[in-house]
Amino acid sequence: MDTARIAALLEPFLEQPLPPSQLDQISTYIDLLLRWNARINLTAIRHEEEIVTRHFGESFFLARHLFLNPCHPERSRAESEANGLAKSKDPYSASSPAPPQGVLTAPLHPPRILDIGSGAGFPALPLKIWAPHIHVTLIESNHKKAAFLREVARALTLTDINVIAGRAKTVSAQPNFPQADVVTLRAVERFETILLQAVTFLAPNGILALLISAAQLPHLTTLPTMKWNPPIHVPQSHTRVLSIGVLG
Repeated sequence: MDTARIAALLEPFLEQPLPPSQLDQISTYIDLLLRWNARINLTAIRHEEEIVTRHFGESFFLARHLFLNPCHPERSRAESEANGLAKSKDPYSASSPAPPQGVLTAPLHPPRILDIGSGAGFPALPLKIWAPHIHVTLIESNHKKAAFLREVARALTLTDINVIAGRAKTVSAQPNFPQADVVTLRAVERFETILLQAVTFLAPNGILALLISAAQLPHLTTLPTMKWNPPIHVPQSHTRVLSIGVLG
């Protein structure tokens, strides 16, 4: 897909354009996705422009709210939290402050991101494209989809990627499995069950980042240990929201 068109379609989701190298990676990713999707059901979205907006746009929208804006690297997590992160435990709050930008600062180790139910790789692989320094683990129970994820990582020359073909419950039972700084969820089945499982993967003060429908927000009240920022509406969607919480 033409990179100029990709950049134009992503504009509503970003504060600044992506560099040409990342646009090239997205173009390669789309080509692979369309090719594999003809053989296995990776996504119900078949039109490449809709793939850009629905999958990549939503994923990069999450990325810009997780990682420091490269134009303003001096922003700290404390400054981000001052904008509202962890100030409200009410997931239904309608009066949202300025959305937090870059809630992750640079820790002693590269941030560990864990994505549950990765499917075709969203949002985890776009997060890696956005922030190449992070370590990403993708949990996907479907072995064919897991093979696709490995192929994308290889084709895009993404390092520090770990694809686990298994269920989250089984993975969490492994002794000494590393805790994650961020756990992401998007379009998973059995949301209520997976939501409870996701918290068990978090390190102290870890972040749970959810791309969900507004109708799923009531389930967040089942996690009393999480402090939630007011949900942020995803551009070009009437129902989709980004909800970010901190384990406290």
